[in-house]
Amino acid sequence: MSLLEVTDLAVSFDTEDGEVRAVKQISLAVERGEILALCGESGCGKSVTAMSIPRLLPPETTRISGSIRLDGRELTALSEREIQAIRGRDVSVVFQEPMTSLNPAYSVGFQIVEVLRRHERMSRRAARDRAVELLRLVGIAAPERRVREYPHQLSGGMRQRVMIAMAVACSPKVLIADEPTTALDVTIQAGVLDVFRNLRDRLGTAIILITHDLGVVADIADQVVVMYAGRAVERAPVGELFAAPRHPYTRGLLGALPAAASVGADGRRRLAEIPGLVPAPYSDPDECAFRPRCPRAQSDCASRRPVLSPAGPDHVVACLHPEEVG
Repeated sequence: MSLLEVTDLAVSFDTEDGEVRAVKQISLAVERGEILALCGESGCGKSVTAMSIPRLLPPETTRISGSIRLDGRELTALSEREIQAIRGRDVSVVFQEPMTSLNPAYSVGFQIVEVLRRHERMSRRAARDRAVELLRLVGIAAPERRVREYPHQLSGGMRQRVMIAMAVACSPKVLIADEPTTALDVTIQAGVLDVFRNLRDRLGTAIILITHDLGVVADIADQVVVMYAGRAVERAPVGELFAAPRHPYTRGLLGALPAAASVGADGRRRLAEIPGLVPAPYSDPDECAFRPRCPRAQSDCASRRPVLSPAGPDHVVACLHPEEVG
């Protein structure tokens, strides 16, 4: 049994314009100490999938079906009080923008102490000492001083590290990182990824990394799930996915990387692009949603329902062109 098993997860939202089907029958598994990357364009359902695990979506307008099991425990069946005990202790989240996630009215040390006192029942003094240790763990220099500072006194990279320190304060089993390197320069980004590796190695934490940066995926992930229009179109070990992508959408994403840029007649390198846009979630793409943008589309693609490829459980392809699956 995997540490985290998500089976046939479907998420929809009730809106004034009707039902929005954001995630459609997603299944994935994460092992202890494994880093799983969810990648794809904005609007593909990555964040909704991840935020469904600790049930951080608004319950009044969200409908969730399927199974989410953590260490064999079904999370969808828990009461709100029970899931609150899970959040921050067993499943933690590093949000995309730390400046809006951290409370500007309190020092970063106070905010870390609050997590420890809530979940670990530590004394204030012990929790403060632990907060200093956590800041040191994530690579913040002079943590004894930084623990007294406020978010606006820290750089973007340091605020992101504070968010990571808060997320791992209770040694969670699963850490969800939602675009943790967005808007960070390359040097700071490399430092944040090193922090994740250290946490994985020292604590055995499983990490779900949400990103559209395939360079980050290649650098740190063990497994990759490529999402498009709310579905998982491909799943593979990172080396296999980069060496032999099978789905046309995955090929398009890799073809848009700077390293794959072609040289035009004028001698300039030109980035490839995937034409068109991700379909609106109001549509009902039981057919292949990528067909309007797919360079390999066939006449009967519109009538084909997404299915699992016979390539095996480690390689899911929601598109069956005969030449793709052999």
